[in-house]
Amino acid sequence: MHTVEGAPLAPPLAPHGECDRGHMYVGALEIDVLFGDIRSLKEKRSYVKPIVAELKKFGVAVSEVGDADRLRRALFGVAAVSGEIGHVHEVLNRCERHVAGKPELELLSVRRRILGPED
Repeated sequence: MHTVEGAPLAPPLAPHGECDRGHMYVGALEIDVLFGDIRSLKEKRSYVKPIVAELKKFGVAVSEVGDADRLRRALFGVAAVSGEIGHVHEVLNRCERHVAGKPELELLSVRRRILGPED
């Protein structure tokens, strides 16, 4: 058994059929947006907070992770975890489409990362 800084690692997975422990997939999006005519950070928050709340309804973790002090820009971080990679992609696709469909903003860029059992 291998160790990391003195802590034992879990034993390798048993052959298929004996004890299927499953896999975990983690997906992350960074969504960079530009809002229209915003005149204060308070007004910006009135746009950001509902978007965060709406995305949480998709079963993801979400937060404004960048550009908090810039009036017209926001960077959202979205994360999803599932035992099926297809489900992770599906959830992230829905989140991306939801934000892209907002008339009060322009979607500037989306960066996606997926981590699986081999990572």
